[in-house]
Amino acid sequence: MSLDFPLLLVLLTLGTGAVWALDSLWLKPRRQQRVATLKLDGESDGERLDKAGREPYLVEMSRSFFPIILIVLVVRSFIVEPFRIPSGSMMPTLLIGDFILVNKFAYGVRLPVVNLRILDTGSPQRGDVAVFRYPENPKIDFIKRIVGVPGDRVVYMNKVLYINGEQAPQHYLGSYVGIGSGNVMTGARHLQEELNGVEHEILVMPGRNEVNGNFDYLVPEGNYFAMGDNRDNSRDSRYWGLLPEENLVGKAFMIWMNWDWQQDGVVGWGRLGNGIH
Repeated sequence: MSLDFPLLLVLLTLGTGAVWALDSLWLKPRRQQRVATLKLDGESDGERLDKAGREPYLVEMSRSFFPIILIVLVVRSFIVEPFRIPSGSMMPTLLIGDFILVNKFAYGVRLPVVNLRILDTGSPQRGDVAVFRYPENPKIDFIKRIVGVPGDRVVYMNKVLYINGEQAPQHYLGSYVGIGSGNVMTGARHLQEELNGVEHEILVMPGRNEVNGNFDYLVPEGNYFAMGDNRDNSRDSRYWGLLPEENLVGKAFMIWMNWDWQQDGVVGWGRLGNGIH
């Protein structure tokens, strides 16, 4: 069973906040009144007075953790959220073991858990690297590149992408040399592609014919077409269909850590702080 972290954060925020509020409005005044009554009755035992006015452990913990949990909830839900890359479907842009930051504000402010958009702050553009809830299982987060927006005709033929009849320019960079967990892609054709003015690198495997390798698709309103940069090793819109707007999570913008046990040194220091394009 996967952990629903947003739901857990919401429940913890509500729980600790409710305990703190209940204590402030009702329990704390009663404790203070009890101490005052003991003093009026002549009670001078400091230990007994302290015990009568002592804050319960649950209240103490709730008061301490509520602000922290609330800040984490607000930042993670509305500003930025960290993710880890578990597969090579976005190579060479993102490698296995990359830890990335995602701008939650880029595609609209959404309420946590219910994912209801309450403020329109923008929409994905061609070339964006977007995180979204996997349409076939919304509990899983996916990351792909947006190649088609509403109204676009997306054609992929002979490993070349065409948008509205225009080829996305490609420039050959050489034979790819993978590192760490990505060394299985060594020998792939390493290309630079331009999409909507965004230059990014992709990998293709010569001679590999895949299911849905060639297609012609018109993207309807409210949906997007997404593909992995590792074109022959990515389960994307070619397989599971369109990406609904309501499944969007945010726009990936930076790598803050790379941790891969299969690479020399484990930590890929050269990737830290790199922007995602």
